[in-house]
Amino acid sequence: MEYQLKDIDKAAAHIIASAKSDNLLFEAPMGSGKTTLITAICKQLGVTEAISSPTYNIVNEYSGTDKDIYHFDLYRINTIDELHDIGVEEYFDSASLRLIEWPSLIVPIISDYQYVKIRIINSTSRILNISDVVRR
Repeated sequence: MEYQLKDIDKAAAHIIASAKSDNLLFEAPMGSGKTTLITAICKQLGVTEAISSPTYNIVNEYSGTDKDIYHFDLYRINTIDELHDIGVEEYFDSASLRLIEWPSLIVPIISDYQYVKIRIINSTSRILNISDVVRR
Protein backbone atom coordinates (compact mmCIF):
# COMPACT_ATOMS: atom_id res chain seq x y z
CA MET A 1 0.00 0.00 0.00
CA GLU A 2 1.36 3.40 -0.92
CA TYR A 3 0.34 6.31 1.30
CA GLN A 4 1.03 9.97 1.78
CA LEU A 5 2.03 11.17 5.25
CA LYS A 6 -1.06 13.40 5.30
CA ASP A 7 -3.14 10.20 4.98
CA ILE A 8 -1.43 8.34 7.80
CA ASP A 9 -4.78 7.47 9.40
CA LYS A 10 -5.64 5.37 6.32
CA ALA A 11 -2.35 3.50 6.67
CA ALA A 12 -3.03 2.93 10.39
CA ALA A 13 -6.52 1.58 9.61
CA HIS A 14 -5.00 -0.75 7.00
CA ILE A 15 -2.55 -2.14 9.57
CA ILE A 16 -5.31 -2.66 12.14
CA ALA A 17 -7.50 -4.45 9.58
CA SER A 18 -4.57 -6.63 8.45
CA ALA A 19 -3.30 -7.55 11.92
CA LYS A 20 -3.61 -11.25 12.63
CA SER A 21 -1.02 -11.29 15.43
CA ASP A 22 -0.71 -9.29 18.64
CA ASN A 23 2.97 -8.73 17.83
CA LEU A 24 3.55 -6.21 15.06
CA LEU A 25 7.21 -5.68 14.21
CA PHE A 26 7.96 -2.37 12.52
CA GLU A 27 10.94 -2.47 10.20
CA ALA A 28 11.90 0.76 8.51
CA PRO A 29 14.81 3.16 8.30
CA MET A 30 15.34 5.98 10.77
CA GLY A 31 13.03 8.89 10.01
CA SER A 32 10.48 6.85 8.05
CA GLY A 33 7.61 7.61 10.44
CA LYS A 34 7.36 4.44 12.54
CA THR A 35 6.44 6.29 15.73
CA THR A 36 4.03 8.58 13.88
CA LEU A 37 2.29 5.56 12.37
CA ILE A 38 2.16 3.79 15.74
CA THR A 39 0.65 6.93 17.27
CA ALA A 40 -2.11 6.87 14.63
CA ILE A 41 -2.73 3.17 15.33
CA CYS A 42 -3.00 3.79 19.08
CA LYS A 43 -5.46 6.65 18.59
CA GLN A 44 -7.66 4.49 16.35
CA LEU A 45 -7.61 1.77 19.02
CA GLY A 46 -8.99 4.19 21.61
CA VAL A 47 -5.90 5.52 23.36
CA THR A 48 -6.76 8.96 24.73
CA GLU A 49 -3.60 9.73 26.68
CA ALA A 50 -0.53 11.41 25.19
CA ILE A 51 1.47 9.04 22.99
CA SER A 52 5.22 9.44 22.77
CA SER A 53 8.29 7.58 21.56
CA PRO A 54 9.64 5.12 24.12
CA THR A 55 13.23 5.61 22.93
CA TYR A 56 14.59 6.16 26.44
CA ASN A 57 11.94 4.23 28.38
CA ILE A 58 12.19 1.24 25.98
CA VAL A 59 8.45 0.55 26.41
CA ASN A 60 5.35 2.70 26.88
CA GLU A 61 2.02 1.26 27.98
CA TYR A 62 -1.34 2.60 26.82
CA SER A 63 -4.93 1.61 27.53
CA GLY A 64 -6.91 1.02 24.37
CA THR A 65 -10.63 0.45 24.08
CA ASP A 66 -10.33 -3.35 23.97
CA LYS A 67 -6.85 -4.13 25.31
CA ASP A 68 -3.62 -2.68 26.56
CA ILE A 69 -1.04 -1.63 24.00
CA TYR A 70 2.71 -1.83 24.55
CA HIS A 71 4.89 0.29 22.29
CA PHE A 72 8.52 -0.85 22.29
CA ASP A 73 11.49 0.98 20.83
CA LEU A 74 14.42 -1.45 20.96
CA TYR A 75 16.89 0.79 19.12
CA ARG A 76 19.14 1.13 22.19
CA ILE A 77 18.99 -2.57 23.13
CA ASN A 78 22.11 -4.45 22.04
CA THR A 79 21.67 -7.99 23.35
CA ILE A 80 18.96 -10.49 24.25
CA ASP A 81 20.28 -10.35 27.82
CA GLU A 82 19.28 -6.67 27.95
CA LEU A 83 15.75 -7.66 26.90
CA HIS A 84 15.64 -10.20 29.72
CA ASP A 85 16.95 -7.56 32.15
CA ILE A 86 13.95 -5.31 31.43
CA GLY A 87 11.59 -8.28 31.95
CA VAL A 88 10.37 -8.36 28.36
CA GLU A 89 8.79 -11.81 28.78
CA GLU A 90 6.13 -10.37 31.10
CA TYR A 91 4.85 -8.14 28.30
CA PHE A 92 4.29 -11.20 26.10
CA ASP A 93 2.38 -13.12 28.76
CA SER A 94 -0.57 -10.73 28.67
CA ALA A 95 -3.48 -10.34 26.27
CA SER A 96 -2.24 -7.10 24.76
CA LEU A 97 -1.11 -5.62 21.47
CA ARG A 98 2.64 -5.13 21.11
CA LEU A 99 3.97 -2.63 18.56
CA ILE A 100 7.74 -3.04 18.30
CA GLU A 101 10.22 -0.74 16.59
CA TRP A 102 13.71 -2.10 15.79
CA PRO A 103 12.58 -5.70 16.49
CA SER A 104 15.50 -7.87 15.32
CA LEU A 105 16.62 -8.96 18.81
CA ILE A 106 13.15 -9.91 19.98
CA VAL A 107 12.25 -12.26 17.12
CA PRO A 108 13.90 -15.35 18.69
CA ILE A 109 11.86 -15.05 21.89
CA ILE A 110 8.34 -14.54 20.51
CA SER A 111 6.14 -17.24 19.05
CA ASP A 112 4.24 -15.34 16.37
CA TYR A 113 4.43 -11.95 14.69
CA GLN A 114 3.82 -9.92 11.59
CA TYR A 115 6.25 -7.54 9.99
CA VAL A 116 5.10 -4.06 9.10
CA LYS A 117 7.68 -2.76 6.63
CA ILE A 118 7.84 0.86 5.59
CA ARG A 119 9.83 2.02 2.59
CA ILE A 120 10.49 5.70 1.98
CA ILE A 121 9.60 6.85 -1.54
CA ASN A 122 10.21 10.57 -0.95
CA SER A 123 9.69 13.14 1.79
CA THR A 124 5.89 12.67 1.78
CA SER A 125 5.28 9.17 0.39
CA ARG A 126 5.77 5.71 1.86
CA ILE A 127 5.08 2.14 0.82
CA LEU A 128 3.69 -0.15 3.51
CA ASN A 129 3.90 -3.95 3.41
CA ILE A 130 2.40 -6.22 6.04
CA SER A 131 3.60 -9.82 6.14
CA ASP A 132 1.59 -12.91 6.83
CA VAL A 133 1.83 -14.20 10.38
CA VAL A 134 5.12 -15.92 11.13
CA ARG A 135 4.81 -18.72 13.69
CA ARG A 136 7.79 -20.35 15.34
